[in-house]
Amino acid sequence: MPHLPENLLCCPVCAAPLGLLDGAGALVCGAGHRFDAAKQGYFNLLTGRGTEFQSDTAVMVQARTDFLGAGHYGPLQAVVADLAQRHVAEPRVILDAGAGTGYYLAELERRHPGAAVLALDISKFALRRAAGILRDGVCVVWDVWRQLPVRDSGVDIILNVFAPRNPEEFHRVLNHGGVLVVVTPLPGHLAEIADDAGLLEVRPDKATAVATSLTGLFDEADSATVELSLQLSRTDIYNVALMGPAGHHLVPEDLWADLAVLPERTLASARFTVQVFRRHQDR
Repeated sequence: MPHLPENLLCCPVCAAPLGLLDGAGALVCGAGHRFDAAKQGYFNLLTGRGTEFQSDTAVMVQARTDFLGAGHYGPLQAVVADLAQRHVAEPRVILDAGAGTGYYLAELERRHPGAAVLALDISKFALRRAAGILRDGVCVVWDVWRQLPVRDSGVDIILNVFAPRNPEEFHRVLNHGGVLVVVTPLPGHLAEIADDAGLLEVRPDKATAVATSLTGLFDEADSATVELSLQLSRTDIYNVALMGPAGHHLVPEDLWADLAVLPERTLASARFTVQVFRRHQDR
């Protein structure tokens, strides 16, 4: 049964606190604005113009589900949870901003069964999956670039895994003892298959750029490099190509035809930086 602390969520219409009602079948504020859960278990709080950003499609989400389900990024999932747990041993509220299918958030929920878990993403297809794997999590369709529907200082851990960052809003909703955990690919990530799979190039100063974008709001407290040696089938390469930002520009049928020339298995190196930031105390 989904649960959240009282007054954590804010109504996108009037900013009043939103509460779970009807066995978590609806979110309702004191002014009577009501948001019913979709049959797949997520809530859509986007109102008015919605979002101008392109959300992940059902095909992209299926590719991500299949690739992550094969365990390729299991070690990364563990490192993300380890670093978060190192800095906040007993979180009360965990927010994943750009949660996708909930893969990384689910591990933190498993380790902290008493914590409230909130997944935000603009893709309803992704949140259908997240709602299915998060035992007690609340999944909300939302644009991370907008003001988050979360009260000030209400969150202990924010996850941001291969997702857009909104530094001002992350700072606002994170409490003074909380941390922001950011995951980005390193240069050379999946370089062995990048051309065949049509992957986007990773800028050489990605981790530095992340830290710079958070200057004045967050201080870097910890980091880890994760390097994985993967034996990928053609299907794996197809999935990893479609599941990321390049998937918006790829035609699945054409991609599959292009990958037919590859051997049954290809060795590829996945490379990531996991950075932990503390909320800057002077702001």
